[in-house]
Amino acid sequence: MSTLGFNPYTALSTPRPTDTAKPAGDAPEAAGSKFAETISDFRTTMQEAEQTAMQTAVSGADPHAMVEALTNAELMLDAVVTIRDKVVEAYQELLRMPV
Repeated sequence: MSTLGFNPYTALSTPRPTDTAKPAGDAPEAAGSKFAETISDFRTTMQEAEQTAMQTAVSGADPHAMVEALTNAELMLDAVVTIRDKVVEAYQELLRMPV
């Protein structure tokens, strides 16, 4: 019987350099701040599109700017809906897991 030059159990239990580089509590805060930043960007884009559309309707401002703002808002909305669908799908997969 041949012997291995290492023990797989000790190799798996030793900390890796990436594990010790950042604290464990840092990752959720970074993800939460990124999520909050994305929501803020979405809200800002929607408000800008609404303001541009109102300015165009009331004062006859540049229609090209209105089309551009509405297109940006539509792209942001599509992205948010896609993300929401993925989150709902992941949640449903968790619910289907046997206990």
